[in-house]
Amino acid sequence: MQQSPPKRPFHIFGTRNRVTSHVATDFLRANDRMASLLPAANRMARLQADCAAALPAIFNNCDVLSFQEGVLTMAVPSSALAARLKQNLPKLQATLQGRGWQVESMRIKVQVTRALPDKPQMRNLELPPTAVRAFEELAESLPDNKQNRDLVAALRALAAKRK
Repeated sequence: MQQSPPKRPFHIFGTRNRVTSHVATDFLRANDRMASLLPAANRMARLQADCAAALPAIFNNCDVLSFQEGVLTMAVPSSALAARLKQNLPKLQATLQGRGWQVESMRIKVQVTRALPDKPQMRNLELPPTAVRAFEELAESLPDNKQNRDLVAALRALAAKRK
């Protein structure tokens, strides 16, 4: 008698590291009616991942709403982003077709479904002390004339700010 392989936790695509993915997939598998949703959820998650991979990072807030009868409908959080996405539709469609999705046409819906993330925090560049000293030495070594006055002032301000 042959034993079936041990059941491994089943994950919806892209949620392997989330604790809630175990609960959600267990819930979907527990009920026969709900279990029929699992392949559709996996398909939509794969399509969302393929769209995210094909588009630049600016479109991270765009979501796949539906994909029926060859029509892909995407949700975007603003009309400005919708206009930029329209410019990228031919490239997205070609990429998705290359990955096996039969996308014949695409629709965009502006839906403010979630808040846009805050502006990313700009990193603060630090200069090593040797670089600060080099800027100070450069400011001292330049001849004091009218042409160099602004440059020397900028170098001294930079060195003072970075100390």
